[in-house]
Amino acid sequence: RYERLRDDRIKEIVIRPNGDRIVTIRNRWGEIIRRSRIDNRDVEVVIFYSPDLERGRDRLFLRDAGEDLPPMRLRVPIDDYIIDVSSRQDEDYDYEEFLAKPPVEQVERVYSIDEVKYSARIRDKVRRIDLDTITFETGSAEIDRDQASTLRGVAKAIGDLLDRNPGETFLIEGHTDAVGSDESNLVLSDERAESVASVLTDLFDIPAENLSTQGYGERYLKIDAEGAIRENRRVTIRRITPLVRPAELSEN
Repeated sequence: RYERLRDDRIKEIVIRPNGDRIVTIRNRWGEIIRRSRIDNRDVEVVIFYSPDLERGRDRLFLRDAGEDLPPMRLRVPIDDYIIDVSSRQDEDYDYEEFLAKPPVEQVERVYSIDEVKYSARIRDKVRRIDLDTITFETGSAEIDRDQASTLRGVAKAIGDLLDRNPGETFLIEGHTDAVGSDESNLVLSDERAESVASVLTDLFDIPAENLSTQGYGERYLKIDAEGAIRENRRVTIRRITPLVRPAELSEN
């Protein structure tokens, strides 16, 4: 159900089958100010919260939140910053330990979900997993069961992190190759991110409210080349909790 609040804000309340309430408050532009989960004992877990939006600073996404930051200087090995699932298939890799690692550089403040989605510079502060065992047919966002099963290790890590901290937030990013129009590729990349989120929720019981999705079309090619390149039709995932949740909440 929906409730209208002051300042044209909207409260959305979704009741899960187990009685949990997922409460999301958005500003007039649809940006998420706060999302929390309240169980049937009225215990609330804040999943993410934007102090700037709470104070009324609307339309933060119109400006790249990272545009004034200097270029990032990566001070960790590249394989401790980006990992491919395909390269870890033959080993018992600890995805949980990887995702739990802190940002690779200082986080200046708490960002809104939209600021993170629309700023590559801000997203790059946290590590990422390339889900390269899931590639897509040209023009498709469908995931077959064999590919979906390769998410088991990552899904277990996400679930274990949520057991420790139910307020974690993960960003799932969809990408396309350089075939097709910019507009159609943006839509397709959104659908691919949503497909992975659906697999995590439906097959591995990851709560949907802890996942956020965004498509980037062909903007961030893994292989910088034109044409129908399967490796570019992919999805990546990051743990963005340190970017969108105040430290005092993350520590609880």
